[in-house]
This record gives sequence, C-alpha cells and structure tokens, in this order.
Amino acid sequence: MSKLEIYQQISGLLVKLFELDADDIKPESRLYEDLDLDSIDAVDLVVHLQKATGKKIKPESFKSVKTVQDIVDAIDALLDSEEP
Repeated sequence: MSKLEIYQQISGLLVKLFELDADDIKPESRLYEDLDLDSIDAVDLVVHLQKATGKKIKPESFKSVKTVQDIVDAIDALLDSEEP
C-alpha cells in the first residue's frame, strides 16, 4: 500500500468516524489542535486502523504522532515491518 493510499484511507476514516470536513484534512493538519480530536478519538482511530491493516499497533508507535502525515508514516512503517 502506497503512502497516498494510506493517506486516503486515513482521511476517509477521519471523515467517517469524526464527521470532519474532508477539506480540513491535510497532511500537516494537527490532530488535536486543527482537527479537534481528543485522546479517546485517537484510541478509536487506532482500533479502526488495526482492523484496516490487520496489524497490531503498539501504543508507543503512536505516542509521537501529532499530524495526519505522522499517522501515514507510522502506518507505512508498520506495513513495511515483518511483524504481524
């Protein structure tokens, strides 16, 4: 899966789960400040990303995530790893 495909999937999830406007979602959008997500929203997003990727997402992988692009990079790294 390419980074563009990951970005599109994450954008779709953000729109679907949190009723965000697709035009507000950009790679540099900050999750908490710009998109107004909270920690419970972040956990919900991780759960949906685990289902979408079929991979377990370790909490430490997402501790430093601040922007939509950070999520894309973390999922890309996860998909590139050999661990299930």
